[in-house]
Amino acid sequence: MRKMVFVFVLLLTMVSMGALAQDNPVTLRITWYDDGNEGAVLRGLLDQFEANNPDIKVELDTVAYNVILEQLPQQVQAGEAPDLLRLTNFLGLRGFYLDITPHLSDAAAYESYFPAGVLNAFRLEDETGLFGLPLQTTVSGLYANATLFEQAGVELPTTEDGWDTWVEAAQAVAEATETPYALAFDRAGHRFAGPAISEGSSFVNEDGTLTIDQPGFRVMAERLKAWHDNGVVPVEVWLGAGGSYAPAADYFINGQAVLYMAGSWQINNFANNIGDNFDWVAVGNLTGEETSTGMPGGAALMAMAATEHPEEVARLLEFLATPEIYAQFTAETLFLPGHLALPEFEYVTENEDAKAALEVFAAEVPKLADAAYALNFHPKFFDAFNIPTRERLTQYLAGELTLDEAIERIQQDADTALAPAS
Repeated sequence: MRKMVFVFVLLLTMVSMGALAQDNPVTLRITWYDDGNEGAVLRGLLDQFEANNPDIKVELDTVAYNVILEQLPQQVQAGEAPDLLRLTNFLGLRGFYLDITPHLSDAAAYESYFPAGVLNAFRLEDETGLFGLPLQTTVSGLYANATLFEQAGVELPTTEDGWDTWVEAAQAVAEATETPYALAFDRAGHRFAGPAISEGSSFVNEDGTLTIDQPGFRVMAERLKAWHDNGVVPVEVWLGAGGSYAPAADYFINGQAVLYMAGSWQINNFANNIGDNFDWVAVGNLTGEETSTGMPGGAALMAMAATEHPEEVARLLEFLATPEIYAQFTAETLFLPGHLALPEFEYVTENEDAKAALEVFAAEVPKLADAAYALNFHPKFFDAFNIPTRERLTQYLAGELTLDEAIERIQQDADTALAPAS
């Protein structure tokens, strides 16, 4: 009898604890940014997760990308991190991530899902753990408004043609169709780097230092200056951004620019916001003096070491890494996947331009130059190249610095960022 009473009390206690967990679930907070619809897609997956894990609630705090770039690193370093954080500059916060390995039900399977080089980019040199979820692969590249080219009676050049040929053709289209700008170009060192490498720059030395003053950098800087001086591009993007990263997508979406230099992450944005207004094509990357390459990249959802709920964070990331769940996220966001074990899936879109663009950017991945990988995955890429390049080039474009002075300042900024004390 006593044994039966004990078992009954134990079962009652377990039921009570389960009910208590559901009534008082752990809350995880994700700081997130959106390029397109990925936040809405993720929210739907989080709802599935919560239904299967009633002891966990997940809050999605969506902020502007500039906040992720410029404010969150300082907050993390000050000990004010969310439980999870969506990042592109995941190398910059290494050492602040949670190793979820001991909390995963199958750490070996999780690790096998993703490229070793990407997982290694999350780690400090002496680390071997698992720290986050690669969400997507990205490639920078050019887009064109095909409808405007058709209306102007101008043929689209090929990727074998360089920037001068493309911009000359786009200027003819802009003039014939009364379009304000031939080209829109994101204010970002990342976007600038691909064309510069194509023209012959390599930037990263064997010892990890950077050399800025190379012919490819000068060629593209002089082009960018001429484009601003001649009204080819909207000056507000580079000269009106107040020191921050600035996308130029709205000029292309609104039909105000014939060409747009961005990347694969814009596909869903265009599918949703251009719709049937005009036909657009992903061009890819143009041939320079040396090669034809974009810049690789991607985003990851990182587990933060400051979390008070490591087991719950690991459970969420393991759910999102499940091949079927990840495939659903990829299919609905129109992203290039960063997962190695996905089942066959079809992208969820009726937009033929988007489908074609996905094929174009997928074909750009094998073309990516070693120099592009070396730069983008340099531990100090953002601080030593991306930010100094956009800020000093802005001063050059505004006439505040000569090109020689701008390059000298970028080199100084890079050397400072790479100094041991930093």
